[in-house]
Amino acid sequence: MNILKDILYKVSILSTSGDMHLRIMDIQFDSRKVGPGSLFVAISGTQVDGHDYMEAALEKGALAIVCERFPEELMDDVTYIQVQDSAQALGIMAGNFYDNPSQKMKVVAVTGTNGKTTTATLMYQLFMGLGYKSGLFSTVSVFIGEEELPATHTTPDALQLHHIMSEMQKNGVTHVFMEASSHAIVQKRLAGLDIDIAVFSNISHDHLDYHRTFDEYIRAKKALFDGLKASAFALSNLDDKRGRVMLQNTRAKKYYYSLQTITDFRAKLLSNSMNGLELDIEGRQVWFRLPGVFNAYNLLSCYAVASLLEEEEEEILLQLSSLRGAPGRFELLKSATGVSAIVDYAHTPDALENVLKTIDAFRTGAEQLITVVGCGGDRDATKRPEMAGIAVEWSEKVIFTSDNPRSEDPEAIINEMKEGVPFTAKKKVLSITNREEAIRTAIMLANKGDLVLIAGKGHENYQEIKGVKHHFDDREVVLEVFKQLN
Repeated sequence: MNILKDILYKVSILSTSGDMHLRIMDIQFDSRKVGPGSLFVAISGTQVDGHDYMEAALEKGALAIVCERFPEELMDDVTYIQVQDSAQALGIMAGNFYDNPSQKMKVVAVTGTNGKTTTATLMYQLFMGLGYKSGLFSTVSVFIGEEELPATHTTPDALQLHHIMSEMQKNGVTHVFMEASSHAIVQKRLAGLDIDIAVFSNISHDHLDYHRTFDEYIRAKKALFDGLKASAFALSNLDDKRGRVMLQNTRAKKYYYSLQTITDFRAKLLSNSMNGLELDIEGRQVWFRLPGVFNAYNLLSCYAVASLLEEEEEEILLQLSSLRGAPGRFELLKSATGVSAIVDYAHTPDALENVLKTIDAFRTGAEQLITVVGCGGDRDATKRPEMAGIAVEWSEKVIFTSDNPRSEDPEAIINEMKEGVPFTAKKKVLSITNREEAIRTAIMLANKGDLVLIAGKGHENYQEIKGVKHHFDDREVVLEVFKQLN
């Protein structure tokens, strides 16, 4: 579908100038990627305004411009389309250009502060196990069936998203599971998508560097549910105090899941250990390989989604019981010397506290917990002292280190973290800026039976310093130290 008037189907247009029957070769919102026959979409971004690059796009051969405000002079041989919202229009046009692939598959979007990656990954694994060729968009990776593509963002931009959706559909994918980040929702990266089920996991302090206030962050998550079609399902965690608020204005059919309240989908926690947990779901007692109460919620939401998609209850639970979750999410590594390390992506106060509480529940009391943690640069600085305070509260020893400092001084970040450490706990804390050295020191300080938590980066295989991504993988460092100790 590459005739301009067809690409513009369902776009909210304010005015037009020029030929609407042009054949469009591609759609671009980055003027550097424009070529002969392109349709250029001028988007007012957080750092760059695409309206400043309309002329550059025309010089490179763009045939048409979609924008929120016309330039002062309109060129006779160029078509201009003025729209209410360029970012929204981009998603709708991308969907039309690629023949709306999301309408031909079941699409499930998961949003929330914590649990998005694990939940989306579990759903993908579950439906692959149920015999469906499935697709996955996650922070860790993108999958088209068994084929893995690198992930650049939690949620790709609208053009990439619809393009990859098109590839999925052409390759026989029937079900797509995706993370929907708050940034993506606000930036309209999901525009034009036909979503069948949206899932809310939980919400806590995060991304205030971007959203400015917690209320704004909540509204960003809620917008996903507000925009659902009437035939869709909206599934929310009733145990989160904002679980009902999320679904307040949705047109979709509302469902809830809970570990604490009788509702549409309920599970009861029977046992919980480092090796996994046992749940009672719909009167069936099932053992799962994933530990922690947070994973009980993740698994229950997966069960609920599969049930809403009319899969057999027994088969759902059978498949879920064999799954292992996402890389770098409470990933347990054991040494021959009896020291255990847990690598986890926890990079918010709530996520860190959840992981530490989970570990604490498994402890017998004799072993010590050593936590290695840092905070990312150029991100919400208010959570730095809070995360430090949580770490020292639940650990015998804590090592503050560098995460992804980005453009900031890592030692300055650590100093901000230290502000959250009570005077009585200062003796627990070491500061080692070099992350590899910090991990190595933590493991060397551990005795047989002790636990080392390495938090913040999880699956990431890089460390971003002064605009450069250097190869760095917490898991590789841990395994190398373990090897040297054997």
